Amino acid sequence: MNGSTGAGRSRTATRRRVGYGASVVVNGILLYLVNVAPGWAVLPFLSPDFSSVLPWLNASMALGVLTSIGYLAVDTPTVKGIGDLLTQAVGLIAMIRLWQVFPFDFGSDPGGWPIVVRVLLAIGIVGTAIGMIVTAVVALGGGRRWEWRRRADSSITS
Repeated sequence: MNGSTGAGRSRTATRRRVGYGASVVVNGILLYLVNVAPGWAVLPFLSPDFSSVLPWLNASMALGVLTSIGYLAVDTPTVKGIGDLLTQAVGLIAMIRLWQVFPFDFGSDPGGWPIVVRVLLAIGIVGTAIGMIVTAVVALGGGRRWEWRRRADSSITS
């Protein structure tokens, strides 16, 4: 028995849809908190320069909402791959802008915080770039990847 039953696939699809719904809610809440109330300006470690990065951060969160809504309607590997690639690209631009502008103010005695934030941004930029390559390969492969995996699983359990 391969464990890949119709009920198992249905549970997996349901879990993905719950995840998409959660993504819509979380990104929507973040958009509200950053732009409406209380707003980003209440955070003492953000400088006024943050406003020049905000459009890219908003675009990243808004695209996350839109793609997750799209995944609720059409949940195929190709559509998800393309949506994820677009979202990652906008997120990468946002992180690069954060690196360039560096709108953080850690006060007169910042300790090591500027270095920590730069390292985390660098990890995020490199990780996202690698993720985009992987996502592009999977998106271009479309459903073939999943079909190959199903055949491989069924031949092992036969």
